[in-house]
Amino acid sequence: MIARAPYLFLLLILVPDLYLDLHYWRHRFAQQRRLLYWLPTVIQLVLTVILTYETHFIPDNITLLYIYLLMMGLITAPKWAYMLCSAAGLALYKARHLHSKKTEKKRKNYGNLVGIAATMLIWYVVLYGAFVGFEKLEVNHQTYTSPDIPKAFDGYKIVLFSDAHVGTMSGNRQWLLQRAVDTMNAQHADMIVFTGDLQNIQPEELLEHKQLLSSLKAKDGVYSVLGNHDYDKYLHSGEEHHQVQRLPELIRLEKQMGWQLLQNEHRTISRGGQHITIAGMENDGDGHKFPQLGNIRKTLAHTNGFIIMLEHEPASWRRTTVPDGRAQLTLSGHTHDMQFRLLGWSPMDMLNIEWNGWYTEGKQSLFVTAGLGGLIPFRFGATGEIVVLKLKKVKR
Repeated sequence: MIARAPYLFLLLILVPDLYLDLHYWRHRFAQQRRLLYWLPTVIQLVLTVILTYETHFIPDNITLLYIYLLMMGLITAPKWAYMLCSAAGLALYKARHLHSKKTEKKRKNYGNLVGIAATMLIWYVVLYGAFVGFEKLEVNHQTYTSPDIPKAFDGYKIVLFSDAHVGTMSGNRQWLLQRAVDTMNAQHADMIVFTGDLQNIQPEELLEHKQLLSSLKAKDGVYSVLGNHDYDKYLHSGEEHHQVQRLPELIRLEKQMGWQLLQNEHRTISRGGQHITIAGMENDGDGHKFPQLGNIRKTLAHTNGFIIMLEHEPASWRRTTVPDGRAQLTLSGHTHDMQFRLLGWSPMDMLNIEWNGWYTEGKQSLFVTAGLGGLIPFRFGATGEIVVLKLKKVKR
């Protein structure tokens, strides 16, 4: 992760300290105290260099990455906020031409006060998100209505979860996954579906949780698709032999857990002589940053009637599923609701993309879940969720 843009991280760490030292520390503190203020920055710089030489996108010692990102949130981000507010306040002061000797002694940079307030807010967001918000879980009840739903499936209950990232729920966090599994089983669903990103980077992460995940039960079974993290894209390119072995290992583990992994294929669920189709595409990303392996023609070959499509990346819905026109309902994840909302607002609200909740195009609908976990153990205002979705038949 850090190795992809080490100079950017170095600049992010250094710039605010240079500003603070230039404007405050060197004028107010002795050299020894100035060095003390620089110490956290030196530690971050050393960690940046260490992480730059990690061969994988996610280091084997993921705790080191968590410590590094926590320091970025508690030290670097507040310093940037204070620096920007302080610089803005200083510029505003100069713009008002308040430079007379009489007012010079009384001048105040009110941007500093705003910067202090911003620092306190960032500390709250980071600490709450890392130690409280990530441990929260919501059960999100939704209803999907359509005249195309067969009468025998009116009231059919589907439990949807996504983006488990079980590697983040290892050790003393496994209780989070246990709670999620217990909650899903308590719904007594007709079907459980998982829309990808079971692991962070490698299938070995599943071994600790294999028995627990195998205990997921639904009348018609558990169905899953692969997400971008379930492939080998985030492993070092020099380990081709190991990469070839890792994806089949993940597939083998999912099947051993009793899950029906859909790789550009579908299954038919029958009730009282009527049926619905549950289909699943492989990850259908941009082909550069995220794998593009989806094949909708293969996935929906010889299908008809009411179709539920599982696809990890919601961007694929408008690009692939809508033009095809056959799948009435698509379920996705991937976005995690950005794991951040402040007073109900998320930066992703500014983007014209499908990233959370319901979207409709003609007779086709998409639901994007906020997901269960995350690579980084942090959530603020975008709580992890399990979705309980009921199908309801309506008249045309």
